[in-house]
Amino acid sequence: MATTLEVVRNISQIMANVYDGALDEKGEPLKIGLRREEGDPILDSRVMDGFRVSFRGNVLRIHYHSEIQLRELHDVGFASSIERMISDLASFLKKEYKKANKSSLRLKPISECDILAQYMSTKRSWILCHQDFEIGGIQAEPNDRGSEEAVKSVMKKFLESVSK
Repeated sequence: MATTLEVVRNISQIMANVYDGALDEKGEPLKIGLRREEGDPILDSRVMDGFRVSFRGNVLRIHYHSEIQLRELHDVGFASSIERMISDLASFLKKEYKKANKSSLRLKPISECDILAQYMSTKRSWILCHQDFEIGGIQAEPNDRGSEEAVKSVMKKFLESVSK
């Protein structure tokens, strides 16, 4: 069983290698599954998109952002296409983790995909979305921030010192 620190370090190393223009071990462009990889990088207009991850105990949050045409935003299957993109990114992380560590990374979705569309112009919008996944095989860190009595006593001492 891997420790939380080992899992975080391994995923951080994977994320360090997913920048735009990254190459795999064969010298070929790394295929992550993002929209910016489609088309010719010189002749086609570049799509602005990317992703990152953050951790909260045993929860991994995948953040995805993209610039899209306004007509894409109004498509019927827009939300499902964004959810599919998040699941593709989770699959990419699992595949790279297995390749680098010879052990599997288990990610179980624990929330729905939260999508925020922001207006940029009459033709384009900016999409921000995230989804939480529980990392299998590691324990959640205890949330020990102190008891309510300890907080009350500290606040009482502070208020007494201020009022003098």
